Amino acid sequence: MNVMLLTRGLCSATAAAALTFAFATTALAETITVTDIAGRMVDVEKNPTKVVIGEGRMIYSIALLDQENPFERIVGWKNDMVRFDPDAYRKYQAVYPQAADIPSFGSPYSDEWNLEAVISLGTEVVLMNLGNLLKAQESGIIEKLEEAGVATIFVDFRQDPTQNTVPSIQLLGRIFDKRDEADAFTDYYQAQMKLIYSRVEQIPVKDRPIVFIERAAGYNPAKCCSTFGAANLGRLVDLAGGRNWGSLKSPGFSAAVSLEAIFADDPEIIIGTGANWLEANPATTAVLFGYEADDAMVRERLGALASREGWGELSAVKSGRFHSVYHQFYNSPYHFVAMQAFAKWIHPDLFADVDPDATMTELHDKFLPIEYSGVFWGSL
Repeated sequence: MNVMLLTRGLCSATAAAALTFAFATTALAETITVTDIAGRMVDVEKNPTKVVIGEGRMIYSIALLDQENPFERIVGWKNDMVRFDPDAYRKYQAVYPQAADIPSFGSPYSDEWNLEAVISLGTEVVLMNLGNLLKAQESGIIEKLEEAGVATIFVDFRQDPTQNTVPSIQLLGRIFDKRDEADAFTDYYQAQMKLIYSRVEQIPVKDRPIVFIERAAGYNPAKCCSTFGAANLGRLVDLAGGRNWGSLKSPGFSAAVSLEAIFADDPEIIIGTGANWLEANPATTAVLFGYEADDAMVRERLGALASREGWGELSAVKSGRFHSVYHQFYNSPYHFVAMQAFAKWIHPDLFADVDPDATMTELHDKFLPIEYSGVFWGSL
């Protein structure tokens, strides 16, 4: 037998088989048209196997849908979860070791992002945050990805979480072919939110105390303060039966404020936010909430924040209405747990039967692939 002819025959057969497989794969891949949270109509491959997430903390949402393995389809991300919520990262990595091997491409909206590497991975979808829509448009990254055949999808759990969490989860459920999981969580989410809405809607304004949120309290001990305006956690305060101090001062998402303004207004309730930021900023004095936190640490650090110069004279500190909560609720579909904690702090008698800790336990038991542990809020 002619060896050269045999080799040529085998090569031709292999090439034909590969071509047939490619056509079959293309034929099997279903493209759907969706409207993302930015209002863009996008053609995207259904149930993609290679997804890049523009922010690592999107895992909070993806884990609700891909409950068996939230990292299975993730081929790249930004490492913000590693830096700013290391407790959660380590919790997931212990169950899914492959999380450590996911390459970090940095921010999709900056020059550091390695577009060529993203494309070379065969990425089908890039998920981005609605809050960065303008940056994405100005950088031209959307067009560059589309030219390479990569769909971009905008979701939102931060800019307007109470309005966009349900459609964002439903959108991801449709793309990931996890509609049952999306329906189950959004039904639960709406029931938990309604638990608060239904009780506070009749509370008159005069009975709604002023609440100041200190955003990232103690993250940088040399600076104070930042707060939320009429959005995000500020919006949750209003919906939980309080009057957000920041909403009265600023129409924007957040605002820098002076100590003098806080001391002058002397808000009735103060709620800080904190997370385990030691690895990002070793000098931080924030309350290190998360899956590895414990009550003793929370009490110590919360007490230190209340003991900053001048703070001890505030009514909220004197009356024991000085609280703190896990910062990452601000960018997560789990913010309804924070809202329940807010409601108990603002109207303790009205919400005496509401137990945020039981809700957090149920959330993990029903919808998340990791076990609940740690501490996520605390009071003086």
